[in-house]
Amino acid sequence: MDAFAWVVSTLTLLLGLVLGAAGLWMLGLRDRFAALADDGRRKAELLSVAESSLAATRGQLESLQSRADADRIREGSDRQVLQVLAPVAEKLHQVQQQVSLLERDRVEQYGQLSQQLSMAAEQDAAILRTTSSLAGALRNTSARGTWGEVQLRRVVEAAGMLARVDFNEQVTTTTGKRPDMVITLPGGKSVAVDSKVPLNSYLSAQEIDVLAESSRVAERRSLLEAHSKALRSHVDDLASKTYWESIPGSPELVVCFLPAESFLAAAVTSDPDLLDHAFSRNVALAAPATLLSILKGLSFAWRQELLTENARALFDESQELYSRLGTLGSHVTKLGSSLKSSVERYNSFVGTLESRVLPSVRRIQNLDPGHGLAAVDGAGLSVAPVESTPRVLSASELLQHEAPDRETDSGDARSESA
Repeated sequence: MDAFAWVVSTLTLLLGLVLGAAGLWMLGLRDRFAALADDGRRKAELLSVAESSLAATRGQLESLQSRADADRIREGSDRQVLQVLAPVAEKLHQVQQQVSLLERDRVEQYGQLSQQLSMAAEQDAAILRTTSSLAGALRNTSARGTWGEVQLRRVVEAAGMLARVDFNEQVTTTTGKRPDMVITLPGGKSVAVDSKVPLNSYLSAQEIDVLAESSRVAERRSLLEAHSKALRSHVDDLASKTYWESIPGSPELVVCFLPAESFLAAAVTSDPDLLDHAFSRNVALAAPATLLSILKGLSFAWRQELLTENARALFDESQELYSRLGTLGSHVTKLGSSLKSSVERYNSFVGTLESRVLPSVRRIQNLDPGHGLAAVDGAGLSVAPVESTPRVLSASELLQHEAPDRETDSGDARSESA
């Protein structure tokens, strides 16, 4: 029993072991199947993920391919555009170079302009100083008179007149008066010119700006009115000097010379009756342009006077030449008469030679051939007469002394015949 039981127990144990092993193997197989299922599920998930990634990758690859194609197309179009824009790029490069040159020139010109502006500022300052000194000098009566005399001389010389020939300066008249200039007129006439003009009020008015305040403008207007009054008073002073009474051949007129056109224009603007007043007092207000026109007319009159004198001298010379032509005609007529008488005498001599002498020579030769006259050829002794006669004068200018010459010729013929 014990062995059987031990066998049974052993078999049971073995069976239990087999069953346990089988169970264990079934459990391991189930776990393995479960693991395999999990592994398959994980692989399926991985496969699905890989497929999705592959799809995404394929999509990206397609997009990259399309993008690459687009890039190639764009690159080709860009290359074409660059080829088309190559001349434009070259032109832009040239423009850039030109702009660089212009910028450099601009910098240089800006420097030169700055230098010229500084020089202009210095010159303006110098001009202001000179203007101030000139204005100060013009306020001096003696300096202003000298300036007026110089301007007057320049205008007269510009008209073509010569000093001490056509005009004289600082001439003392018979009454002791001294006009600034005496201009000689054709026909021995003269006219006095005065160049002293009051300018103090005018210079003070020019220092006030036209666009200044109303009070300053009124002051400027009053100064110009004072200038016109001073010029009117100067006209009266010139009229009271009566230069024309002490200058021989002078018209009742004296010329008041103003060195600048603005002096007369300002005075006439403030006093419109100034010119009429000056004319009524035998004073002619003359600016440089007016005086130059007057002097040009005088210069023309001088030339006409000279032409008249030259024409008169030419007429006298022509008359003398005409009379001399008559005398020459008489001498030519005498010479013709002498030639005619000489031709007649020559022809008489030839006739005597041929009719008187040669026949005697021939007779002598015929009577005595041994006299040595054989060499004398009668043909060699024959001389042809002169048939031409002097041409008789026919011009009336050369025949005005013909009658007395003919009488002289007839007297000569009578004396010759005697």
